[in-house]
Amino acid sequence: MTIGSFAPKSEKKRSRKNKAVIDENAPLLPKSHESDAEFDDFNGASFSGAVFNLSTTIIGAGIMALPATFKQLGMVPGLVAIIFMAFLTEKSIEFLIRFTRAGKSTSYGSLMGDSFGKYGKALVQVCVIVSNTGVLIVYMIIIGDVLSGTSASGEHHSGIFEGWFGVHWWTGRTFIVLFTTLAIFAPLASFKRIDSLRFTSALSVALAVVFLVIAVGISIIKIISGGVAMPKLFPDVTDVPSFFNLFTVVPVFVTAYICHFNVHTIDNELEDSSQLRGVVRTSLGLCSSVYMMISFFGFLLFGDGTLDDVLANFDTDLGIPFSFVLNDAVRLSYTAHLMLVFPVVFFPLRLNIDGLLFSKSKPLVLDNFRFASLTISLIGVIFLGANFIPSIWDAFQFTGATAAVCIGFIFPAAIILRDRYNIATKGDKILAVIMIVLAVFANAVALYSDAYALIKQNKTSRE
Repeated sequence: MTIGSFAPKSEKKRSRKNKAVIDENAPLLPKSHESDAEFDDFNGASFSGAVFNLSTTIIGAGIMALPATFKQLGMVPGLVAIIFMAFLTEKSIEFLIRFTRAGKSTSYGSLMGDSFGKYGKALVQVCVIVSNTGVLIVYMIIIGDVLSGTSASGEHHSGIFEGWFGVHWWTGRTFIVLFTTLAIFAPLASFKRIDSLRFTSALSVALAVVFLVIAVGISIIKIISGGVAMPKLFPDVTDVPSFFNLFTVVPVFVTAYICHFNVHTIDNELEDSSQLRGVVRTSLGLCSSVYMMISFFGFLLFGDGTLDDVLANFDTDLGIPFSFVLNDAVRLSYTAHLMLVFPVVFFPLRLNIDGLLFSKSKPLVLDNFRFASLTISLIGVIFLGANFIPSIWDAFQFTGATAAVCIGFIFPAAIILRDRYNIATKGDKILAVIMIVLAVFANAVALYSDAYALIKQNKTSRE
């Protein structure tokens, strides 16, 4: 994958030490630190810190749904799709940054506002709010399911703590989620700079690699013992409905690569903004490698029995020594990974709600009361959603995927076609049109297929 220049060749490397904020709503941290002594020692984020934060933004709950896409597409098209989506993501981020440099924008919202006015800015903020709120509620639901257990399907599946200690009030779902919220989410969400999360982001990526290593190890053991069948290489397309059903994987791939809402925040904090190109390419390369490995070995391990959330496959005897120990290790590492992803996704959620509701106020970082109020309110709403909406997978698939495809592909392509500064090439505009057509068509078919499947399922259950 290659990215074109994010900025004109004449642009020099820029230090973040003394640059003042132009858009009061964009970066949570002002680049001029004279007004707040708390940040006097901050001279900009490092390259590695930026890579870990962007990688953590990319790798979330979607990673566990990727092996199931191979069940639909087959091994070969599945791997091609991961690479292709990485390429489109790279190009869409390039579009954003190129016009960000031209218009001196400091956030995704201000960039959309520069091209499409206040309604464009409000639209991207609403999409980020819808997408990220849905994602964070799903994170809490998964954490509750894995640690405490769930009965959402009508049959109770014990969580890790229930399996270890039995059924008690302190192994119940509500207490587990409340404790996680107060002990982990709230402290990590209280940081005012995303660079402050660089170490937890590095640990989060490491935990994703732990799952990968365990899955690869189990697959190798089962291959040696002859316990793995030949995986499906290509999809089984027998009629028109089966063809359209292939498009149901598109929202999963789109969600798996969405990181656009954090690109500007990371760019604002980079000590040297010319490093952003390398940060994006390194993060996408790392995440694509993890995605391909987890999808390949996850599907190789479970074949056509791969569930929509491959984590659920690690709830049974794998047929190897220490199977249940490995199962718990996989589930614990994934749960800890989501806990550390939470604050990185929460960061732009808080930022965009503040920009939408308090667009004329001073920067959020300089108003401790507003910062604390928004943080507490948002975490409270997410906590209530996770407890009183026990299963929102269908709603998340409709709203989250729709908002995500706008954030990741439709809006960047629209900015190119608008071409406010006349810097887009003919090739850029052709690719932008392709992005929009693919995004609209694929997601429309996916939404139709999902809706049809739900309606058919409801009719069957009534009969």
